Amino acid sequence: MERHPTFYVRPSGERFALKVAPRLANWNRSDHPDQLRLTAALEHAVDVLGPKLGSVPGPVAVRLDVALPTSTPLLDEHDLDNYLYPLASHLAKHVQRVIVSAWCSKFHGDRSFLAVEQAVARKVVPDDLIVVRTTASGSTTAYKEQIREQLHGSTELPDGPVSLELAFVVGPTRNWLNLWKPTIDSLEPLLGRTRPNRAWHPRDGRITDLGLHLTVDPAAGNDVMIAICRGNGQVTGRV
Repeated sequence: MERHPTFYVRPSGERFALKVAPRLANWNRSDHPDQLRLTAALEHAVDVLGPKLGSVPGPVAVRLDVALPTSTPLLDEHDLDNYLYPLASHLAKHVQRVIVSAWCSKFHGDRSFLAVEQAVARKVVPDDLIVVRTTASGSTTAYKEQIREQLHGSTELPDGPVSLELAFVVGPTRNWLNLWKPTIDSLEPLLGRTRPNRAWHPRDGRITDLGLHLTVDPAAGNDVMIAICRGNGQVTGRV
């Protein structure tokens, strides 16, 4: 029987202030200044969480709230999945368990925060979801095309901040973190396109609140199911 996607509760307990600002993912060589700054930010995140990382029971949920200067436009660039991807990858190695729920927000402020907790499932009304399926590799254009085609005719979200949750159902051999970016790149029908002639570049900078969730289904094989829950964005990082 096909498993339904699971949505998890956003961690709401103790959050730890970061003294080293979160950094965006980059694919530069290991000695490039941007890569060195990213490595320093990730190592600081582990230091801040300390024993908390090893003491979280069961499946893990992580939350990152990113503070940006008031001079930085909140709805342009600084894509939340690019903050979450390196952090989730790094933390997963330290907890020795799969992170099944990852949350990120951005807001104007001085301090960024990080939290990890046991993941707790929650119910989502099916009528609030769009469900798509894909059979292609996440590294291919076919993956994005299959998702975009299923979203054809969907109503584009109004201008302004957007909140978005994506719940993935994947087989045990899939690395779900590698599906985040190509999936979001496919959401032009919902988010709009940055330029009419530029494919796979949605206006995802206006996502101010992002939740990503994992369900593993041994029967899924290479197929991927994604349940999309979207709405008007709410800045959640403030204290």
